[in-house]
Amino acid sequence: MSEEHRETGTGWPRPGEPARPSGPAGEPDPRPDAPDPDELSPLAPAEPVPDEAVEPAEREAVPESEPEPGAAAGGPSVARRFSSAGAMIAVLLALLGFTLVVQFKTTSTDPTLAAAREEDLVRISSDLDSRERRLRQEIELLEESQRQLRSGEQGRQAALEEATRRADELGILAGTLPAVGPGLEVRFSGPAEAVSSAGILDAVQELRGAGAEAMQIQGADGTTARIIASTYFVDGPDGALVVDGRRLTGPFTIMVIGDPATMRTALNIPGGVVASVGKAGGNVTSEDREVVEVSQLHAPIKLDHARPVS
Repeated sequence: MSEEHRETGTGWPRPGEPARPSGPAGEPDPRPDAPDPDELSPLAPAEPVPDEAVEPAEREAVPESEPEPGAAAGGPSVARRFSSAGAMIAVLLALLGFTLVVQFKTTSTDPTLAAAREEDLVRISSDLDSRERRLRQEIELLEESQRQLRSGEQGRQAALEEATRRADELGILAGTLPAVGPGLEVRFSGPAEAVSSAGILDAVQELRGAGAEAMQIQGADGTTARIIASTYFVDGPDGALVVDGRRLTGPFTIMVIGDPATMRTALNIPGGVVASVGKAGGNVTSEDREVVEVSQLHAPIKLDHARPVS
């Protein structure tokens, strides 16, 4: 075989190659020593043929080889795609599980809120804030009312105590209440000319000026009269003394509540009560007492014309 036949590949076999079958494609090889086509391995690769040895018509007739499924499935790119997809599926499953747990807890806590929409939750939150503000305002108002009530109660209690104290003072001055306290016991003795209603009235006036707060006068027979601002003194028969309509016989004793030293000084001033009674032949003695009881009461005075100023 010449060099020209080997280069053109027109059917002449190369050295060492078996001769090509001369029959049409698909027919068995007519050679007696040709191998059985069924015994040939289908996966045995065919020996490559140079491009220049293939005619153009044969190039068009030869179909492009498609990748085998087995080879594609085992490639490294496919393995990488499978690993990425597995990681994404694992992340999605984890998120799904977390969402289910959160939803379960929320639903078990308050199924109504769990089923509510976002705008409903916003409205509920706003309503709760408004209710909290209203409740805080009510608490402040109630606390202020409590403070006012306490202040008013304390004020009323203080006013009541002051009114009670004032009423007691007025009752003592009016002679409608008994009184007790430190003071003097003043005794008048002597003839009727020395111990007259005028002398007794001067003594009462001196004691009042010295701060006497409560007084009563008692006769020898035990008759007692409370001395108040409206008390009057009149000379009675046989040296008796009429005090607010009550007849008292001498000697007379005045029980007076006040500062003992001040009242004693007032009685002993020069030209005062003690000097006047002594000049007329009578006698006035005073004795300090730690406790003086003025127990005689005066009937309340009914006012016919005077009214309190409103």
